[in-house]
Amino acid sequence: MKNLKLKAARAGMDLSQDDLAKAVGVSRQTISAVEKGDYNPTINLCIAICKALNKTLDELFWED
Repeated sequence: MKNLKLKAARAGMDLSQDDLAKAVGVSRQTISAVEKGDYNPTINLCIAICKALNKTLDELFWED
């Protein structure tokens, strides 16, 4: 399932996939795969992404 919340939060902070990837220590391809729903990130990566985007786990990764 696509993670549109993550994509919107990243765009809302005017960050590219590459910017976010560098901030959390992964490749741009990893961020792209998470946004597309092709990769299930570890909890540690989820937490790092949330911290970088000033969001909670629920805000970015909880499915409605």
